Amino acid sequence: MITIMRSLSASYLRQLLFTGEDAATLRALGESKGRQALYARQSPELLESLRTVAAIESTESSNRIEGITAPKNRIREIVLKSTAPRTRSEQEIAGYRDALQLIHESHPEVRFTVGIVKQLHTTLYRYLPTPGGDFKMADNEIIQRHPSGEVTVRFKALSAAATPGAVQSLVEEHGAAIREHDPLVVVPLSVLDFLCIHPFTDGNGRVARLLTLLLLYHAGYDVGRYISLERIFEESRETYYETLEQSSQGWHEDQHDAMPWTRYFWGVLVRAYDEFERRVGTFRKGRGAKTGVVRSAVENRKLPFSISEIEKECPGVSRVTVRRVLEKLRDEGIIEVRGRGRGARWFKHERSG
Repeated sequence: MITIMRSLSASYLRQLLFTGEDAATLRALGESKGRQALYARQSPELLESLRTVAAIESTESSNRIEGITAPKNRIREIVLKSTAPRTRSEQEIAGYRDALQLIHESHPEVRFTVGIVKQLHTTLYRYLPTPGGDFKMADNEIIQRHPSGEVTVRFKALSAAATPGAVQSLVEEHGAAIREHDPLVVVPLSVLDFLCIHPFTDGNGRVARLLTLLLLYHAGYDVGRYISLERIFEESRETYYETLEQSSQGWHEDQHDAMPWTRYFWGVLVRAYDEFERRVGTFRKGRGAKTGVVRSAVENRKLPFSISEIEKECPGVSRVTVRRVLEKLRDEGIIEVRGRGRGARWFKHERSG
């Protein structure tokens, strides 16, 4: 017997209530989608650099959400394939790099099927001694890792016995729903159901974020190619977990409210498109474009950074230009430098927030 998915059934979709603000958000995202297509034809130089930065950030953030870390320089080298992974963490990072590349390069041919769900998981585990791609054999729980190190149970996932049928149903219900409803409604609901099924023993969060990118590609919302959605998920991690928890309550009984997660999901896309347009728009101004690119890179930095880190985010901009812009921002009271030479780090000035 095939399990009917909670959030994608016709009855559940019919009872969803949208506010005027929700409708405005969907319209704005549709408009952003159209503008992106125009920018993509006019700024190939910047888009190439954005793709590189997004791939590095996506690989780093999606793994770091799960507690998988490595030095930034190692992550960059692994993503750019200039080095081989050495540790277990680096092997997992390399696996995500490969899965991400598969989606970016082959999304028109990669359909949402049970097979691709398993393939993405297999790719994540490609460099590890234990192979991936098999659904869980025992029941599992969705846990949350807190900064303090504490681990709490957020949700008891679907049973192992029901998982194969549930994933098959998810794929079928997604296909039916996407033909009748706005993809911006169907995609977050599909991701929510996938996470509630939690089909694998480990790696579910990373597969869910990869599926997010794939399903958005299929719907024509490909901002994730240029702006890392995974980074935005990580930067809003508390809300990410809070809305998932809110929307999963009552899921087993078909009594859940999917809107907290759905609205959060839309917010991530709004932020991604805003960032994309700000970066591309600055670049397209012509004179002073390189200054604007450096300023944008600084604006998107929350942690202390070095000149070399800004250089990597601004291909085609010389160190002299980067230094000049940083010094101007310092004179404006926006940032400040601490230390000297190679150990110098730039910080957001306290008065600038």
